Amino acid sequence: MKAALPHFAGKDLFIFKYIFLPYTLSINFVIFETTYVSNFMFFFLVSAITIIAFTIFYTICGGVAVIMKNRFSGKNQAVIQLGIIIITALLLSALLLSLLFKFYESFPYFNFQSSDERFLWTFFVLGIGLIFLAFVHEGAARHEAWKKNRFETEQLRAVYQRSRLEGLRSQVNPHFLFNSLNSLSSLISDDGDKAELFLDEMTKVYRYMLRNETDTLVTLSEELKFLQSYYYLLQTRYGAGLQIEVDIEDSVSQKRIAPLTFQTIIENAFTFNSISKFNPLLISISNKKDELIFKHNIQQKTLTTELDRESALDNLISKYQLISAEGAKVEETNEHRTIRIPLLTDEKQVVL
Repeated sequence: MKAALPHFAGKDLFIFKYIFLPYTLSINFVIFETTYVSNFMFFFLVSAITIIAFTIFYTICGGVAVIMKNRFSGKNQAVIQLGIIIITALLLSALLLSLLFKFYESFPYFNFQSSDERFLWTFFVLGIGLIFLAFVHEGAARHEAWKKNRFETEQLRAVYQRSRLEGLRSQVNPHFLFNSLNSLSSLISDDGDKAELFLDEMTKVYRYMLRNETDTLVTLSEELKFLQSYYYLLQTRYGAGLQIEVDIEDSVSQKRIAPLTFQTIIENAFTFNSISKFNPLLISISNKKDELIFKHNIQQKTLTTELDRESALDNLISKYQLISAEGAKVEETNEHRTIRIPLLTDEKQVVL
């Protein structure tokens, strides 16, 4: 089993094995001078004691560093974090050297005589090394954070590009366009006023789709305005078979979500579920604090052709996982599916 050292950065074990231990072994030359290599047994015994002592020391310092890293995690607190880590390491090293010196003095075998000069010189050499290692650890941690942020940005960019592609597909979706035009054609022959209203709402839907094709986030109020027009088109086609209830507090209207979130979730729902006036598809949209909740009943229909519409929803979920710490969540039972979407603020907006 591998020894689990406190994880300050991904290079902790590497630094310990290839920098810290060799350096601490060299401290023995400062303590014992040439006596350290006078014979093999002496060399082996002192080295073993040093490795054990400094492994414990490194583990304790690592634990303190991790605590300070979590406690002072702000961008402007790096100096405080590093300062406390260095001061703590120096105090612990003074304690460790005191114990080592007393230990060596208590055994005649080592023939060791402690002195203030030797102690201060050893502490100085060890302290310089500890300060250097503190900066090495911090540099490794910052490099890892930079790599992680770059990786997440690239992931987000890839997901965003897929989302844009899905958005473009929905914009030119021949089925949606055909059904909309078919409904418009029927209205023109039956009711000119309704046809004019339908055309107006259809224009709003496509204008919103095209305008927000490149946006990262939009306000909830904008998305709700889109929903009104989008729902009008769907209701004209499905009638009482599709019912959408919205109960969202005004206080969150300026919160932000990914554009076309409503369309993606609603389209996913009516694509995979049967719809009729006797068994309507019921979709409720509400909020609980800073969380948007979509819930609809499940009455799965048999598909005659292979569809890949879940990919649009999967891309939406992946996007929220990257732009929000909370991420989006999907919960499903035999009767209902619930999708929880975080409502974001300006500070959480991600600019690609």
